[in-house]
Amino acid sequence: MNITRENLDALNAVVKVDIAKEDYSDKVEKILSDYRKTANIPGFRKGHVPMGMVKKQYGKAVLVDEVNKLLQDALNKYLTEEKLDVLGQPLPKPQDDIDWNADGFTFEFELGLAPEFEVKLKGKKAITHYNIIADDKMIDEQIERIQKQYGKLVSQDTVEKDSEITGTFKNEEKEIENTVTITLDKFKGKTTEKQFIGAKVGDVITLKTKGLYNDEHELMHALKLGHDEVHGLDIEVTFTITEINKRELADLDQELFDKLFGKDVVKTVTELKAKIKEDAEKQFVQQSDQKLLNDVTEYLVENTKFDLPAEFLTKWLATAGEKEMDEAQAKEEYDKSEKSLRYQLIEGKLIEENDIKVTMDDIKNHAREMIKGQMAQFGQMNPSDKELDDIAARVLSNQDEARRISEQLISQKLLELYKEKANIKVKELSYENFVKEVYGDK
Repeated sequence: MNITRENLDALNAVVKVDIAKEDYSDKVEKILSDYRKTANIPGFRKGHVPMGMVKKQYGKAVLVDEVNKLLQDALNKYLTEEKLDVLGQPLPKPQDDIDWNADGFTFEFELGLAPEFEVKLKGKKAITHYNIIADDKMIDEQIERIQKQYGKLVSQDTVEKDSEITGTFKNEEKEIENTVTITLDKFKGKTTEKQFIGAKVGDVITLKTKGLYNDEHELMHALKLGHDEVHGLDIEVTFTITEINKRELADLDQELFDKLFGKDVVKTVTELKAKIKEDAEKQFVQQSDQKLLNDVTEYLVENTKFDLPAEFLTKWLATAGEKEMDEAQAKEEYDKSEKSLRYQLIEGKLIEENDIKVTMDDIKNHAREMIKGQMAQFGQMNPSDKELDDIAARVLSNQDEARRISEQLISQKLLELYKEKANIKVKELSYENFVKEVYGDK
């Protein structure tokens, strides 16, 4: 067997594999001999079928199978030994008619080669890493929500601005009849609020659905309709009031603190505010880090310049999936996936150059911590090591789950690398201002 490579350019090559008869003939003969011992052919006793008949019936299929096995093994070994960094998979060049009676065969494969490039993490323009804080306004609003949640309902005679109003929305034509509890702050306009203020149990209020709520999801809930049904809906509905209540805020006392955090964990309002701030800011770290990861990824893709074997990859994509694509479909798929492929190559280079590794111990420890956190949510605060190890073993027996955890850990290590080596500026702001700055006023 002989394998040679012709580099067409820096990104494309052709590998030629010459297979001689002596490379496969012994193997083919052995398989056919074994077939002869077990072949069931009418008119012949088992083991006494003429070899010529066995070769005629099975010879070509065995030959094709063995040559293909030999070819794939040789090609994979060659790519490994030559340390060729290929993209996709080698593509066999079409051969119209192979003469399987010949004494040898030649096959050619197209290769797409990974480009050489340099990754510069520290750019001229600094990337913002947000330090999101829970400000006093947010903490006070959270405390009020808690007080409402744990407070008690007090019946009222008439609707006031902060009342909780239970009633039924109706429209006979659209067959709408849905009983819900509403609050006036969800309505879009002050006009609707004025219709309710002073109303009593039994009163019927007529409302227009168009522009009734700020959010269509509120209208979906109120009328018990699907998104398509409420989109652009412009009808009149009635709301018959059946109950009016005011939620009396719960006292900020030890009983409430113990319900929220466990016995004596929090003892004062000051400690409550500190705990709410701490818990909220832990969640904000995840959002901030994800934003940084996204922004550094975007920066790296935009600023790390290299060419790709686009024509080869388009051809490869046409045959790589479950369903073959035509040229136009493959081109569209390549255009959609090019950015992702570029980042995969950049990420791979960063992982290699910075010796980023994830061990099985890392994966096990991460799984244990994840399980411990989930158990704590259900009140199991001190699971034994054996419990954690047993559950982790079950989780990691699922290869997809183990791979997902490994990818999470790689992302964490890359994030640490970015924080250390990229050009990053820290900006502190409240969560409300973070949402406005990053996502606009949506």
